[in-house]
Amino acid sequence: MTPVSSDGPRRPVVLGVDALDTGRMTAGWAADEAHRRGLPLRLVHAAPSLFHEFGVFDEGRYRKALRQRADQALDRAASTARERHPGLELITAVDEDFPALVLYRESVHAELMVLGSRRLGRTAELLSAYSVTVPVSAQSPCPVVVVRDPEHVTQDPPYVVVGVDGSPSSQAAVAFALDLAAERRATLRAIWVWQRPPVGNLDEPATERILRRLLVESTAGRHERHPDVTVTHELVHGHPVEELGAASEHALAVVVGRRGQGGFTGMRLGSVPHGLLHRAHCPIVIVPTPRR
Repeated sequence: MTPVSSDGPRRPVVLGVDALDTGRMTAGWAADEAHRRGLPLRLVHAAPSLFHEFGVFDEGRYRKALRQRADQALDRAASTARERHPGLELITAVDEDFPALVLYRESVHAELMVLGSRRLGRTAELLSAYSVTVPVSAQSPCPVVVVRDPEHVTQDPPYVVVGVDGSPSSQAAVAFALDLAAERRATLRAIWVWQRPPVGNLDEPATERILRRLLVESTAGRHERHPDVTVTHELVHGHPVEELGAASEHALAVVVGRRGQGGFTGMRLGSVPHGLLHRAHCPIVIVPTPRR
């Protein structure tokens, strides 16, 4: 299978369809986002290797069973998407390879990659053939959304959280988060989590003034694109994963930048995005630094 071409202007939203775990929540999130953006939704299922699924088995029967399972999973996801948005353009595809490799190839031509989560432990994330959230999030050139928990729509007003630290990756995250908040008519909470150094003399009031100024500047220029979005700025003391995880408890989504450039390990993903994959209480969006 060849991924969809990027020659045209309509790069799709891609949903990674897991035969065992892609539920209505994940498929619904992807369908809603594709509808908001006016883009096709591409449903992709990766069929793993023969030896990982059935061991020694007749190849013909194996392929038939594998294809049947893939078709059933794609049909369930497509049914959810059509129920929510009957006119949405849907494309389905099956590729026989390791899921992380298939989805990485798809991400090269995608506007956005949407994944569910099997809630694997950290060791399984790195070693399992079924792990996709860490390797795809670490490598994808487009933003990756991991839908572990639902959007929290009961807050008034609803809000999106973005983690800010002054890096190029957090600048990309701010831009994406502003677009997301504007789509949903939500407030944007820009949060800079500061960890005090364990040793040394530090003028804390002066440091806080500098960080607050940088925090406000991080959204100032980009806010002009969406002047109707209310933006709040919060400087918080603590650990970034803990504080952003707490802020996500009632959020529509939490958005963070990815510092690593490629690689298929959690270290290349970055400690904060990796930690939030286990701690966030809403969908998490991991935004790569734009390639120059």
